[in-house]
Amino acid sequence: MEAHLTDQIYDIAIIGGGINGTGIARDAAGRNLSVYLCEQDDLASGTSSWSTKLIHGGLRYLQHFEFRLVREALIEREILWGIAPHIIWPLRFVLPYHRGLRPAWILRLGLFIYDHLGGRKKLPPTRTLDLTSDISGAPLKGNSSIGFEYSDCWVEDSRLVVLNAMDARDHGAIIETKHKLVSADREENVWNLTIFNQSTGQSKSIRASTLVNASGPWVADVLSGKIRSNTKAKIRMVQGSHIVVPRLYEHDRCYIFQNKDGRIIFTIPYEQDFTLIGTTDRDYLGDPSNVTISQEEIDYLCAAASEYFSKPILPHDILWTYSGVRPLYDDGASKAQEATRDYVLKLDAPTHQAPLLSIFGGKITTYRRLAEAALEKLSPYLPHASESQTGWTGKAALPGGDFEKTDFQKLVDLYHLQYPNFRKELIRRLVRAYGTKTVMILGNATTEEDIGPFFGETLSSSEVRYLMAHEWAMSAHDILWRRSKLGLRLKAHEVEALEAFITAEQQR
Repeated sequence: MEAHLTDQIYDIAIIGGGINGTGIARDAAGRNLSVYLCEQDDLASGTSSWSTKLIHGGLRYLQHFEFRLVREALIEREILWGIAPHIIWPLRFVLPYHRGLRPAWILRLGLFIYDHLGGRKKLPPTRTLDLTSDISGAPLKGNSSIGFEYSDCWVEDSRLVVLNAMDARDHGAIIETKHKLVSADREENVWNLTIFNQSTGQSKSIRASTLVNASGPWVADVLSGKIRSNTKAKIRMVQGSHIVVPRLYEHDRCYIFQNKDGRIIFTIPYEQDFTLIGTTDRDYLGDPSNVTISQEEIDYLCAAASEYFSKPILPHDILWTYSGVRPLYDDGASKAQEATRDYVLKLDAPTHQAPLLSIFGGKITTYRRLAEAALEKLSPYLPHASESQTGWTGKAALPGGDFEKTDFQKLVDLYHLQYPNFRKELIRRLVRAYGTKTVMILGNATTEEDIGPFFGETLSSSEVRYLMAHEWAMSAHDILWRRSKLGLRLKAHEVEALEAFITAEQQR
């Protein structure tokens, strides 16, 4: 392997291209710091793409008295909706009262706190429902006559990661995927990193004043095997699995169901034609790269949902499953679902030596605040950071999100007028993914043929080229399961055609 050495010393080097790593990269680059980030696979290829896709306070965290975390997350809901209104939007959740579980007055009190703890402004408040007459009661069994409806938000989680990486790059950060950390050693006040390019087989050296270990489920492996550090990893890996089934009901509301074991699950309208059901919570001891749903989890989710729906959900109804590992900080909780979702930042900064910051835990909703907290921890070692830019990430739109958060349909209508010969479902999907960046895909096209050929459904070659050029997409899987969820729709021969097209484009 050939080693390449650069004379540049970055202010920050970041290991990991999930939501925490890219969020820190964005914030730091916007403060005029030089940033290098490497990711061993694709952006959001780990935990960050396997969430329940919610920007939420975490209603159930109130019962564990995590008020600081819930308040911070509730405040972040509307901030994130404001900076990324194309990939984040409000949802209404229906919580049926189930006799024999939590009393109705406790549910109402919890929702009152939820409504008022985080300074809700645009999202509508909780209301009580008569499930015998409200449309949300139609698909349910008749054993719940009362329900409560409250607000949270949806997020395209893996796209949120990509947009943070894009904005970091636009502010000068170097973002390299398929680049794996081999080792990191301190040389007095500088970190020397050896990075292996998995695409070319070459390695290179990177130097940085500070180092951030944001490698998610691999944070302990990196600490124990690749970085010489005094930080002791206290990580609890918790597996969360989801199932996707054909659409269970016609309305657009979600459900949050209580289970007899004290846990909750969500059922959420998903990609127009499907319903997402999840999640599970179980300790995981294996390789995070190989996590898959177990039969026990499948049975659990089917049974939990069937407890409420009139039509049972059976394993043969499942169209797709996904599983991820949450790298939670090990606080000694007895049950996986009780382990804190709060983030913990561990700083290893011996006197006169370069500092290392390791990230444990966290949730996608609070990633932006985590990034601010991380930079505050590192601020004594970053004299070039712009203090005036503190807090900027909550005010500046992410790429494509530079429109009012309540004006999504207006933007769709605008592009319908601008591209009258295009299918409405195509325009709407593009705006949901790219917002105002949609014009970079459609350009001066007057017909759909101008952006083709198509790989089934609404995926055009113009969109693929855009993703390869601007969003680090390198394979069909990157496009079909992280930049979109079109993998639910494309047939095998269409996927093969897409992969062949990508290979041909890479060889040009």
